[in-house]
Amino acid sequence: MDKIPSKKILALGDSYTIGESVLESERWSAQLIELIKNEIPVSNHDIVAQTGWTTFELQDAIKSRKLDKHYDLVSLLIGVNNQYRGLSKEDFRKDFQQLLQTAANFTSGNFRHVMVLSIPDWGVSPFASNRDRAQIAKEIDTFNLVIKDECLKHHVPFVDITPISRAYPNDVSMIAEDGLHFSGKMYALWAKAAKEEALRILKK
Repeated sequence: MDKIPSKKILALGDSYTIGESVLESERWSAQLIELIKNEIPVSNHDIVAQTGWTTFELQDAIKSRKLDKHYDLVSLLIGVNNQYRGLSKEDFRKDFQQLLQTAANFTSGNFRHVMVLSIPDWGVSPFASNRDRAQIAKEIDTFNLVIKDECLKHHVPFVDITPISRAYPNDVSMIAEDGLHFSGKMYALWAKAAKEEALRILKK
């Protein structure tokens, strides 16, 4: 049996991709690589992400980074800070369209090698205990509808992790020590949810 050539993965995003308050090995993309390594070896795992980034800040950061010109899979998880700052849905759509194209440019223009994860709901965190959690959820759902719509237009694989983020509202083990971000245990569930889609992409 022929040996499978190693693959290159690029993860784009914000705190949920860089893994605020968790170990590097607990980042969702790192855990995904662990899940698939017996089937698909990964030689490069690059990350462009930072806590607090919005869509336009991520786009600016990508331009300033010296990245490989081609990746076999590019993941995108962005938008929570647009919602948190009360930025417009219309501007978000424009920015997200540009980010999808940017991501595809790293896969030789193949949108089917881009994988988008939905925005998780930070409203379940202790940090949000004195806020309007129903309103947070409603706004996140609105932004996620934009994301899903744009993914459908370009046939981009979409992984909906939002329900997972809401499934353990009273489980403190799913929240990082800072009381706002999610824990490595939650990221493991996202990695598991993304596994089959990632394998499909990487086996093409």
